[in-house]
Amino acid sequence: MIVTIDGPAGAGKSSAARSLARRLGFRFLDTGAMYRAVTLAARERGLDLTDGAQLAELADRIHVELVDDRVLLDGRDVTTAVRKFEITDAIHYAADNPAVRTQLVGWQRAAAANHDVVTEGRDQGTVVFPDAQCKIFLTADEEERARRRHADLHSRGEQIPFDEVLANQRLRDHRDRSRSVGALVKAADAIEFSTDGLTPDEVVAQLEKIVRSKQ
Repeated sequence: MIVTIDGPAGAGKSSAARSLARRLGFRFLDTGAMYRAVTLAARERGLDLTDGAQLAELADRIHVELVDDRVLLDGRDVTTAVRKFEITDAIHYAADNPAVRTQLVGWQRAAAANHDVVTEGRDQGTVVFPDAQCKIFLTADEEERARRRHADLHSRGEQIPFDEVLANQRLRDHRDRSRSVGALVKAADAIEFSTDGLTPDEVVAQLEKIVRSKQ
């Protein structure tokens, strides 16, 4: 069974999807981490992120693995590095690149093959797994999403002003919804669910009910 969870940045997709996968005994697929890994690899190599051809060639050469809660780039643990604000701020170069997206869609489908999977991202229910048995579109209030991201960055030792986090999020939202490929769109058969006012445990409990109803 494939469960897709799409939605805007800061809605709580990654943490909810990870916890939901554990409850269900499914594999968790953090697709955003893949785009982050490509972005990190490009920065480490000093590539021009605006050079789409170079970025696509890089994505074709590197090896990214998601092992439990870790992100491995060519065998190296980059779990913490890919979550830094500078990577989040630059991830759109990889996400907006059609060739990179095609490459990563292949990675995602290969990772899910013959497994029960909870996968999260922007285009999981529309592009990557259009035939998924259960599709969820997770949302939250704009400022609540920014507060969560700000708190997460603070916990990692990154002192980014809230206003900067909010402005960055608004820009990401616009890019996510307007990109030519893999745009953030709610699948016609997805169930929309807002996390506003709910604890993480309450969110996961409700998502589990939705998935169970589809089994």
